[in-house]
Amino acid sequence: MPPRTRGGYTSTAHRRRPTGSELRRRVQLREVEPEHPRHDRDETEEVLEGAPGGPIDRCILRSFHKHVAAKIWLGEDRAPLKLVNHGAKLQLWKLDVERSRIYEIVQRSGLALLISCSHRIASRPMLSAFCERWQPETTTFHLSFGEMTITLDDVASILHIPITGSMISFSQPLRVDDANALLVELLGTTDVEASREMEQCRSPSVRLQWLRENFSTITDVSSDDDIEFATRAFLLHLVGCTLFVDKSATSVGVVYLELFCDLSMVGSYAWGAACLAFMYRQLTTATGFEVRQLGGYLTLLQAWIYEHFPEMFSSPDMSYIESRPRALR
Repeated sequence: MPPRTRGGYTSTAHRRRPTGSELRRRVQLREVEPEHPRHDRDETEEVLEGAPGGPIDRCILRSFHKHVAAKIWLGEDRAPLKLVNHGAKLQLWKLDVERSRIYEIVQRSGLALLISCSHRIASRPMLSAFCERWQPETTTFHLSFGEMTITLDDVASILHIPITGSMISFSQPLRVDDANALLVELLGTTDVEASREMEQCRSPSVRLQWLRENFSTITDVSSDDDIEFATRAFLLHLVGCTLFVDKSATSVGVVYLELFCDLSMVGSYAWGAACLAFMYRQLTTATGFEVRQLGGYLTLLQAWIYEHFPEMFSSPDMSYIESRPRALR
């Protein structure tokens, strides 16, 4: 029987022996080929040892030794994260028939659906578990079967907000003096009121409660200026409760008010892209072992998990219509 190889049976009789000229060419190539000293690593490259329970070579996941997953592997556990979720606060400022003029402007902004699709309750154990699998360097969840991440397509289908348009970017942090001027110009507050509010927040921010108390009473019978002030305040309150939830849990940055200067241009921004970038940053921060809170738009994260892992959601809305945001499912 002929010898068996990995690909099946073969015969040594059919093997072609190299000719003498071919052997001479191989010898010449070996003689010409310069010898290079072998280095396992570049002398200037930082040597990164493998992390317990993590990658053997940390050339990509360079910060894994600080990751909460590394601590858990070593026996240090972390309690479920405190979730900063303002879904219930959105219901404290309703745009009813007496505020139809404000609602029409909000609807043209492309952000009106955020009012109805925000989840009032978020699952602490589930979101905390996914945070433990988030890797900042790859911006993906490392799961047992591979990697997954939230994409712009997910944002569009889950929230139905614009993912294309003008980029939302701020070149530098907003100074308190500039924030004061924005509040006076775009919300019609006095200089004293604006300064007092930011002193209470200890930053160029305003409390969500302050926005509701000062602008939620404005109705359609108010002046055009008051309608514009109230609309800007509502939009600032809306993004502070949804897209840009920070860990202060009570306030929103005045810097976002710049985006509502021209109310006719609000719908031209790529709100979905900004929301996703902000969510990535919050997930990255939450991978630190000492961190105890998670911000960002948790409705996006939770609805994404339900969308791709439906077994985690036991009671879908049977009246859901496919043309609506997937967050309402």
